[in-house]
Amino acid sequence: MPLRSIALCCLLLTGLAAQAEETPIGYVKTVSGDASVTTGQHQVAAQLGTPLFLGSQLKTGHKGSLGVTFKDDTVMSFGPDTELTVDQYLYAPSQGKLKLAATIARGSLNYVSGVIAKLQPDAVSVTTPTGTIGVRGTQFVLKVEDSAP
Repeated sequence: MPLRSIALCCLLLTGLAAQAEETPIGYVKTVSGDASVTTGQHQVAAQLGTPLFLGSQLKTGHKGSLGVTFKDDTVMSFGPDTELTVDQYLYAPSQGKLKLAATIARGSLNYVSGVIAKLQPDAVSVTTPTGTIGVRGTQFVLKVEDSAP
């Protein structure tokens, strides 16, 4: 019977890990024009309330804009032709686990700090094609130009 108990525990832990990965880390709060959220192989048109997950890729079209709010009250707003991926997100302040890392491939971003940056500023970073921004303030605006030759 111990082998059966071990197998049951493994199944439960696997289920808990999958559930944790499926817990939203934020939501779409504003959208205009063409915008989408892709998580894994699943792409949806962005709408008010669309959930964001670890690894979600946020895209806006030529005339699109998008605003999202994360669980820690970080706010990100995207202008037209923007592509950003949420690489890391940990928000467990009672355990001291805080991290927000994103990569912006192109477009524009207006970032307003939430709790993570206020409690641990070095836990937030945004990577661009040419460098990484470490967040030390409460707000910044970023524009990544297309690198077409």
